[in-house]
Amino acid sequence: MKCVKSFFTLAAAGFLLTTSARAGDVKVVANNSVTVSSISADDLIGVFLMTKSSLSGGHVEPVVEQGGPAHEGFLKEYIHKTAQALQNYYRSQLLAGNASMPKILGSDAEVVEYVAKTKGAIGYVGASASAEGVKILEVK
Repeated sequence: MKCVKSFFTLAAAGFLLTTSARAGDVKVVANNSVTVSSISADDLIGVFLMTKSSLSGGHVEPVVEQGGPAHEGFLKEYIHKTAQALQNYYRSQLLAGNASMPKILGSDAEVVEYVAKTKGAIGYVGASASAEGVKILEVK
């Protein structure tokens, strides 16, 4: 019985390790109209907390995933908020009239498709996601 319990404990730990994303599992993508090829972590935070709306003079807008490993990894590494805390932040900004809700999409593929066709859009996807039609920004 002890062996069975150990097996399930190890299996559960393995599941958690494979389903939680790390920062290295996320890449930041931008529309080709975005003139920068790298972004500081502070500027990235500013874009996604909507306190920064331009980079090198060009307008930018955040694109957020609704959930999943890329979303969790991005929040943990860069935004330092839980998914619920970020939603609450966006709602408070909306109610205060400081900003509108960012575009929220359901998958890596939807983010890439939207970013590719939307001038100034910046989003994030899983590291293994296709980034065809968008540029990948290096985060410093």
